[in-house]
Amino acid sequence: MAVIHETTMVPTKTELLSSWLPTRSWYRGDARPVLHRAGGFRLDDPDGEVGIEFMVVTDSSGEQPVTYQVPFGYRGTPLDGAEDALVGTSMHGVLGQRWLYDGTRDPVVVAQILALLTGTAEPQAQNDSATVDPSVAVTIADVAVPALGSGPVAAEDGSTGTDIAVGMQAPGNTAIIRVNRILRPVAETADPAGAGQVIAPWRLADRTEVRGVFLTLNAT
Repeated sequence: MAVIHETTMVPTKTELLSSWLPTRSWYRGDARPVLHRAGGFRLDDPDGEVGIEFMVVTDSSGEQPVTYQVPFGYRGTPLDGAEDALVGTSMHGVLGQRWLYDGTRDPVVVAQILALLTGTAEPQAQNDSATVDPSVAVTIADVAVPALGSGPVAAEDGSTGTDIAVGMQAPGNTAIIRVNRILRPVAETADPAGAGQVIAPWRLADRTEVRGVFLTLNAT
């Protein structure tokens, strides 16, 4: 189980995101985001090497606030070949320098997303060590899911989310993980046709809690 340290990070995650978000195709706000943390959850790396956090931030720089999801992979050393996925580096008060990656390009993060959606991992509380987060609802995928390949992560950003291809990337041998980057409140209903999904909460500016779809898994 991951250990959550009560310490500082310099720069903070929101400070790093303030520079990184405007470079993304799915970002809708001003060139200078005004970010507020709004929620999230974690997953455990079975090997205990990579921190995995699904961070939710709301940007109020535009005409209307927009809420974004960023899966992070926290590493103690750089991830080879993932320079384009680096959000930034930060000095952790306990662990020292950390490299923070967009988790959609980190193979350890993607493996645990797949484990979550297929029922072999449990969502963990964002701010408490060794604590399952019961507010995160997971619908297990009832589809044949190919094994995660050993090569680089094949991820593609769109206007509202990121699609991660799992498998041989051929018809009948591929599954697609969709990471919804822009979060919207929705009714809590299961996805059709056996697809997997993750529904989790976050807080609006007035502290009202809403829920929406963070992740889905579909076979192709």
